Amino acid sequence: MVKISASLVLRLAASLAIIGLISSPLASPAVAEEQAPQALQAQLERLEIVTATGAHAFDVEVARTDRERARGLMFRRSLPQDQGMLFLFESERPIAMWMKNTYVSLDMVFVSRNGRVTSIAHGAVPLSETVIPSGGPVYAVVELAGGAADAIGLSVGDRVRHPGFER
Repeated sequence: MVKISASLVLRLAASLAIIGLISSPLASPAVAEEQAPQALQAQLERLEIVTATGAHAFDVEVARTDRERARGLMFRRSLPQDQGMLFLFESERPIAMWMKNTYVSLDMVFVSRNGRVTSIAHGAVPLSETVIPSGGPVYAVVELAGGAADAIGLSVGDRVRHPGFER
């Protein structure tokens, strides 16, 4: 069995993103660490996640550009349980995320173009540079406060509703 270091995985993910094989906020243009922390913008949009326990509403900041996706929730010191961030990509493809400069634990919900949950990364570790892969092609990632996915009973196959997804 071959052991691969975390730094090699990061370099590989960055290389694949550069040649267009995967999309990765961690491989996007560098975001200056010295930038002041930003609060969730006033332009929050409603997102609903439908699980076996019902419909659960969240107010999300939407990251549509490479710069917004690269910044994500970095430098934030808190995240209300009813808020989060929606990362929308141009097409479905494998996505790689990480927690560098992110101080709050997050649940990452990977979503297909039609709004179905394809995989969930529970409780991503703050400040970790470990790569968190989508496990296959996805169109979006919803980041919620750590523990939110369990609190709403989120499962693969559940539906995410937002205008960014096909109806």
